[in-house]
Amino acid sequence: MTSGSLRARAESGERLLGVLVRIPAEELVEMAAVAGFDFVLVDCEHGPADVVALRQHIAVAAIHRVPVVVRVGENDPGMILRALDQGAEGIVGPHVDTAADAEALVAAAHYPPIGTRGFATYSRAGRFGETDPTGHRDWYHANTLVIGMIESPAAVAEADAIVATSGLDGVMIGPADLAASSGTHDLPVAEAIKCVNTAISSGGVLRMDIVSSVEAANAAFEQGAQLVVYNLAASLMTHLIGLLTPRN
Repeated sequence: MTSGSLRARAESGERLLGVLVRIPAEELVEMAAVAGFDFVLVDCEHGPADVVALRQHIAVAAIHRVPVVVRVGENDPGMILRALDQGAEGIVGPHVDTAADAEALVAAAHYPPIGTRGFATYSRAGRFGETDPTGHRDWYHANTLVIGMIESPAAVAEADAIVATSGLDGVMIGPADLAASSGTHDLPVAEAIKCVNTAISSGGVLRMDIVSSVEAANAAFEQGAQLVVYNLAASLMTHLIGLLTPRN
């Protein structure tokens, strides 16, 4: 496994490939690690937000030195705190519609003086109190990855301001929510996505894309994404349905 935090590797220009896991099964996390993926994104927004299961997933990934990023629910600083305390290296915050939303996400994900995250070294992330408090704080200040999701027409209109938020490391577009929330008077989804990606590029922040195929992953990297994550549920269902073809 390459050394360095996920955030440092992404900022250095590496192309990083992960899987989105929303099914509570640490075996999937371990299989992804053994296969050689760079990170795992655990979905606690559309998947079960069970902190005990989340801890198990993070601990299994840590054995293989694979970082975990957690997508929390909307406006959920408590879950952000618990995910990071259990050893997650980053947070993906959904439904970031304004710069104020982005600022709140950054504040929840960082210790003071950058943010408002409650400080503790007796959690799993602090090696149960055996880590140096100053070193622990400094590492998380330098390495916590904070990604905001743009997934509504309102957020698209505020993309430049969101991207400019201090402490927001990157942006991920939520194409399903963006399509669902767009009406006839809004930009077509493809055009809206292009506008957001232009803002990401101009603002010099990281871009994370979610994809369902190797072809789409290759295209995302070629178009400027630094982090690309496979929708594992979609990939598994495609594979399972394909296995039924001998019956036809």
